[in-house]
Amino acid sequence: MKATSVSSAALSNAARYQQMRMQTELVKATKESTTGIVADVGLALGARTSQAVTFSRDLDRLNGIIDSNSLVTARLSSTQAALGQLSDTAQNLLTALTAAGNSSSTITQQAGKAAVQQMTSILNASVAGEYLFAGTNTDVKPIDDFTAAGSPAKAAFDASFTSYFGFTQTDPLAANITAAQMDGFITSNVVPQFMGAGWQANWSNATDQQIVSRISLGETTQTSASANDDSIRKLAMASALVTGLLSSNISQAAKTAIVGRAQAMVGEALGGLGQLQAETGLAEKRVSDASDRMKTQVDLFERHILDLEGVDPAEAATRVADLTQHIETSFALTARLQQMSLLNYLT
Repeated sequence: MKATSVSSAALSNAARYQQMRMQTELVKATKESTTGIVADVGLALGARTSQAVTFSRDLDRLNGIIDSNSLVTARLSSTQAALGQLSDTAQNLLTALTAAGNSSSTITQQAGKAAVQQMTSILNASVAGEYLFAGTNTDVKPIDDFTAAGSPAKAAFDASFTSYFGFTQTDPLAANITAAQMDGFITSNVVPQFMGAGWQANWSNATDQQIVSRISLGETTQTSASANDDSIRKLAMASALVTGLLSSNISQAAKTAIVGRAQAMVGEALGGLGQLQAETGLAEKRVSDASDRMKTQVDLFERHILDLEGVDPAEAATRVADLTQHIETSFALTARLQQMSLLNYLT
């Protein structure tokens, strides 16, 4: 028969090792009890880990697009409100022009000035530091103020008048301008300033290209408006004509021609603004529908992930309690072992 000695040091080290193992398990069990998912996905799922990783990656992508869509919705909502304000501004100007009839007045000229100032303020609105009507150039104010001192748009407008007629609006000779001459000036000089390259040279810093946003995994849509839209240009042209010429020395016949052309321009601008509002509303609806679909997908992915990685909360809590009790018992035993001494036995 062979006797094997067992030292108190060996017993103490074994208990210490067991404590370390149980403490590690306690950390994992506590995490699972708190989060409701396994602490080590790879260890728990094995070959199915790639499936869980794929689900988690797709879930993160969907949540990212949903968050982005909330910002897109805010921009579209603000754009829609701004377009409504532009329509109101155009309608007020049209009412003033209609009331003027074949005559012109200071009130009509003031209405034109108010319209161009309101239009400038609306088009220069921003949300979260991004200008709504700047196209893709969102960090630059899209429209310069026609009525501001030193305005390049006003300078170009006045220079165009002088170049065409040979004298300024305030010259006494302006009283001899006929309706046909004024109509020719508007067609050949004013329209190119607004509907051609002169618009971006003197008025607009916006881009024709608009923001295109990804609103779902497989869908994109245009989510902004540009100050370069034809309807906005026509409203600006009508406002500039009324502001710049109705208070000058030009003949009554020429002023009547200006009022008639401005009425037509504002009418066309109102139609175009209505179309822009419809397009913006459609984009809002597409973004909302896409977000709703993705939220449904998010729910499905979360359920699949929970099926793969989820733990029973009651079982996890029981494991935490058991491990805590075992560790406390182990500490008590270790303390007793450390008190064991041959000297104490002999005495």
